[in-house]
Amino acid sequence: MKIILLKDVKGTGKKGDIVESKDGFARFLLKNGSAVEAASQALNENQQQKQAQAFHVAEQKRLNKELRQKLEGKEIVVTVKTGENGKFFGSVTSKEIAEKLAEQGYKVDKKKIILNTPIKSTGVYSLDVRISAEETAKIKIRVESIND
Repeated sequence: MKIILLKDVKGTGKKGDIVESKDGFARFLLKNGSAVEAASQALNENQQQKQAQAFHVAEQKRLNKELRQKLEGKEIVVTVKTGENGKFFGSVTSKEIAEKLAEQGYKVDKKKIILNTPIKSTGVYSLDVRISAEETAKIKIRVESIND
């Protein structure tokens, strides 16, 4: 019997797959709500869902690429309080960098900002922003001090 899986079924297939199954197992999956019979209407709906999903994935990839192109080479200025000797009180965190990016109109999650080493002194630093698995942008951070 041909069925369309509504959930991932171990050893049979993933959600949305059209599979040929033995009648007893197919009836079990139908009763369980893990599959529907592969009638023409169900096949059309499955095809439309796959097309919609592919469209959304392509759209997200396009948006990620646009964000990478906008961020590439951007310079962000972060001002930090320092003591008499120019010593930091703490370090510049990815949260602060994400907030500065948000001020400029770029919504980036702080977890996507890759800090290899903590920024604890003034200067210019280059770091990566991982937008997605395929897209990574390089930005520069200029750390300036404010003396109290």
